[in-house]
Amino acid sequence: MDLETVNLSGLTDQSVSAEVIQPGDVLDVTMINDFAKLTTTTTPVRVADDGTTVIPLVGKVSLGGLEIERAEQLVNAESIARGVFRNATITLTMKQCRMQKVTVTGAVNKPGTHELPRGSTSLMAALLAAEGLSKEAGAEVEIRRTDSRRALQAIEQQSAGPNGSASPVAYEQPLPLEVIRVDLRAAAAGVVKIPDLHDGDVVYVAKRTLLPVYVIGLVTRPGSFPYPTNQEMRVLDALSLAGGCSNGLAEDILVIRRLPGAKEPVRITVSLDAAKNGRDNMMLAPGDTVSVEQTPATVALDAFKSIFHIGMGANVNY
Repeated sequence: MDLETVNLSGLTDQSVSAEVIQPGDVLDVTMINDFAKLTTTTTPVRVADDGTTVIPLVGKVSLGGLEIERAEQLVNAESIARGVFRNATITLTMKQCRMQKVTVTGAVNKPGTHELPRGSTSLMAALLAAEGLSKEAGAEVEIRRTDSRRALQAIEQQSAGPNGSASPVAYEQPLPLEVIRVDLRAAAAGVVKIPDLHDGDVVYVAKRTLLPVYVIGLVTRPGSFPYPTNQEMRVLDALSLAGGCSNGLAEDILVIRRLPGAKEPVRITVSLDAAKNGRDNMMLAPGDTVSVEQTPATVALDAFKSIFHIGMGANVNY
């Protein structure tokens, strides 16, 4: 599959909006503490893993999953309900969204760990951070995810003995791992839903397996030869791998190519002389068959060689 012909824009999914408060975000809390002078104080606060935030003077408020405007209304209402202010004027602004660290490996141009802003955690964003797919990239992608909640449950279950008593915990045991497989062709076509990436995910882009090129007919060493992943292969390259033509008068070459979905293969005639002159040295595709064909001239030459060998053998025996 040639990924250059596939529209990968479908890999972009609807990530969480940067206006929605999530664990790990840092908010600026601004409140008027002197209405006479309209003096304000601004304090940065971090959202805990359970979505709660400790607001100065107000206390702990659950803000996870709320948009900024709705969270601001809730904080003001709580400050009045808890007797902190009669007329609250508290504003919230997003100071820093939590960044998701995603590791991208395999057939990409810049493998490594990349930081993605929470509003852009799609598979496409991760591939762009890795500077795109390399030439040898295939269609299969694996998203390897360690679920921290499942890991915590496993540790808690392991630490509890048979009668509720505590037992040693082996932290060296591997954490529960979830593997999500994505076919880029199906994902680009919208056939499958692509999950957003989580903090700590590992994205692995598999290399494609290229079919070999087959060389048959009037060559010295007919057989199959691997197609290079990082460069093109042309007719003369294939003939060179097969040891060249075995008949000095060989001229006609037939390239047989099977196209996806086609019942019959495509047959392309190539002139060896034209290929040597640079006019007909066509680029091959993985899976092509290159056949050096018999012609009346090659048949005559082979017959002459056969008669010559027979004659030489008779002379020797005489």
